[in-house]
Amino acid sequence: MALRGVLRLGEVAIRVLDMDSARKHYVDHMGLIEVMADDSERKIYCKAWDEHDHHSIVLREADEAGLDYFAFKVFNDQVLVDLEARISAYGIEVSRIDAGVYPKSGRRIEFNLPSGHRMQLYAEKEQIGNTLGTRNPGVIPDEGVVRGLCINRLDHCLLGGPNIDESAKLFREVFDFDLSERIEDEESRDSLALFLSCSTKPHDIAFVIQPEPGRFHHVSFLLESPTDVIHAADMIGKHRIPVDVGPNRHGVTRGNTIYFFDPSGNRNEVFSGGYVHYPDTPTLTWDTSQMGPAQFSQDNIPRESFLTVVT
Repeated sequence: MALRGVLRLGEVAIRVLDMDSARKHYVDHMGLIEVMADDSERKIYCKAWDEHDHHSIVLREADEAGLDYFAFKVFNDQVLVDLEARISAYGIEVSRIDAGVYPKSGRRIEFNLPSGHRMQLYAEKEQIGNTLGTRNPGVIPDEGVVRGLCINRLDHCLLGGPNIDESAKLFREVFDFDLSERIEDEESRDSLALFLSCSTKPHDIAFVIQPEPGRFHHVSFLLESPTDVIHAADMIGKHRIPVDVGPNRHGVTRGNTIYFFDPSGNRNEVFSGGYVHYPDTPTLTWDTSQMGPAQFSQDNIPRESFLTVVT
């Protein structure tokens, strides 16, 4: 697939309750690289080793955990211009943000989703590389660059709120995402969770039904292999990080997964695997008669908390 529109999830901004404990979790234990700190705004900026852009995670100290905003990167400024017009024509108010307001970033547009989440789009961010260079780069960085849970990159996020069908419709009709998978109520056929892709991944973003708007279910990071998932589990156990579920495997998306919590109660995921999605791949539908295998296919045990615990 030639990606020339919306490229990928580029930035997730997370509220944490204490920056010292958050830095220890995300940088020291998970192994993300801290690239910048802003003490005046109580923020730090982080990236995974195999990301070229300056940062992908923003942590902000606040009185309440959860999600500040998330942002997708688009191919170029003309795509940004075109999408602003399409979003406005769809009936959603769009705000413009000048270049430099968000560090190392070009101009952005911002708007609110029907689910209550704040979303941004941008085309430019300073690139600092992945330590390998771009000429004769090799395949792995120098010793000590890959640490902690051996995270390669930011992958996706799952958001909770009402009106998830309306949010998915926006992504499909305006941003040209595909609906890759769906979980529905067996009797009513109402949507419980929706998974959307702008790439060849099973999903780049997903929504789960929640009564309150703007809830944060998890942010997810890609690992190289299932072996790295087991290594991550060992490291999570070593550092006594609270585990939600795993290691296990999803029926939805087929990823090998572990879910765990940061010190503020925000859910994180590390995973590997999943199938290849193409634009002609049909939407896969699960219903509540198979919630165990849909959620976690290795033990087939549904976890109610997995659909209800959010920040």
